[in-house]
Amino acid sequence: MNTQRFFPYLLLVPTLLVIGVLFLGGVGVGIVQSLGYLPVIGLRTWTLDHYIALLSGRDFYMSLGVTLYMAVTSTVLATVLALAAAMVLRRSFVGRRWMTAIFQLPLPVPHLVAAAGIVLLLTQSGLAARVLYAVNMLERPGDFPALVFDRSYIGAILVYTWKEVPFIGLVVLAVLRSVGADYEEAAQTLGANAWQRFRYVLLPLVTPGIISTSIIVFAFLFGSFEIPLLLGVRYPNTLPVMAYRAYTDPDLTSRPEAMALGVVITLVVIGLMMIYRRLTESRN
Repeated sequence: MNTQRFFPYLLLVPTLLVIGVLFLGGVGVGIVQSLGYLPVIGLRTWTLDHYIALLSGRDFYMSLGVTLYMAVTSTVLATVLALAAAMVLRRSFVGRRWMTAIFQLPLPVPHLVAAAGIVLLLTQSGLAARVLYAVNMLERPGDFPALVFDRSYIGAILVYTWKEVPFIGLVVLAVLRSVGADYEEAAQTLGANAWQRFRYVLLPLVTPGIISTSIIVFAFLFGSFEIPLLLGVRYPNTLPVMAYRAYTDPDLTSRPEAMALGVVITLVVIGLMMIYRRLTESRN
């Protein structure tokens, strides 16, 4: 028996065990509880009532709209800014090393720390409002626009955009540096202007990296709950916040509803990612 043939698969065993036990096990428990089977509180009847109640309620669709709005807006903004930053940082100029280091600063910063920074900076009693009031640009700090704890989720979008721009940008920058300037110089010798070189040469080269990273970012933002919980309004809020509040409800009879919502969120994310992947592949 040739053991070398199966050696790569043996290396995958620890990872597969972790995924199987922690992730798939948790998903299995969630599905079972979402179907109404929770013996610890006396629920032993299998039912789809929790899914029916969830999908027939107006709150679910309002929260779905808020979640899609926040995730899509943050992903698009982060992608556009990351592409622009990568186009600048790929060139040689004085101070590029420092600019690249500053560009990467958001990566190790926890989301909760970024949220706290937004609160200190952009609330109506925050630093920006007080500075504008001090220079007589505002009659009072309360005249500063409500950018945090607002129904537009501007604060949450700013946090997510700030955090995800370097993640996408570093991938795009790595692709641009690996490609080099040969293709762009060849297009220039054929008479292509700057926009044409970007549109028909550089953009197709970095599109696979943009697609892969933006899918990861979108899936993360759609399922994230801590930033909308801290910076959003009480109602309507995102689907993950709804699930979190139902899960942490002292009334354990709310647990199946929370699990049903968690399963729905997972299915929505998978479905949207498949649709997004199919659309982008068809265009390429």
